[in-house]
Amino acid sequence: MKIRTFFALPIPERVARPLSDCADTLCEFDRGLDAHWVDSSNYHLTLCFLGDVTLEQVTELEQLSREELADQPGFMVPLDHLGYYRANPRLAVLAALTSDHAPLNALHERMVNIAKKAGIRYDERDFKPHVTLARLPAKNRFEVPECWPQPGLTTPADSVVLYQSRPGERGSIYAPLFDVHLSA
Repeated sequence: MKIRTFFALPIPERVARPLSDCADTLCEFDRGLDAHWVDSSNYHLTLCFLGDVTLEQVTELEQLSREELADQPGFMVPLDHLGYYRANPRLAVLAALTSDHAPLNALHERMVNIAKKAGIRYDERDFKPHVTLARLPAKNRFEVPECWPQPGLTTPADSVVLYQSRPGERGSIYAPLFDVHLSA
C-alpha cells in the first residue's frame, strides 16, 4: 500500500488567521471562480512533496528525520509576500511565500536529502517552500493583481511534520504521520 505524503512546517492559528484575511482579499481576482480555497486550519508551509511512499518508507523517513534533525535549531520564517505560480502542467497555486531565506532553504535541502536516503525519487526542480492559500486548474481566469497584499507575518519553524494527503469532498485532507521537534 502506498500513501501520498509531504514534509511541512505547521502554521499556528495566530499566523493562519491573518494569512486567511490576506487570502480573502484575493477572492475578487478569481473571476472564473476557479480557485479552491484552502481552509486556514489546513495551512502549512510545504518543505517538499514526496508523492506516494510505502509504509516501510514512512518508518525509514521518521528514523532518518529524527537522526538528521537532532541538531537542527528552530528559527522564524518570514511570510512576506503572496504570489501565483504554476505548480505543474495541471495546477496553479496562490501561495504565501518567503523571500530568499537561508535557514528555510537549508531545511528544504535537508528534507530532500532525507527523502533521497529513504529511496524516494525527488525531482521538483522549481519547487519553492510555500503556504498554499488556493489551488486552481492551470487554465483559469484568475486575474493577477497589480498590487498584492503584503502579509508581513512570521511563523515559527519549530517542528517538521510528515503529512499524509488524501482526497476529500472539499479538497485534500491532511493527517500528520509523525513530527520532529527542532531544538530551541
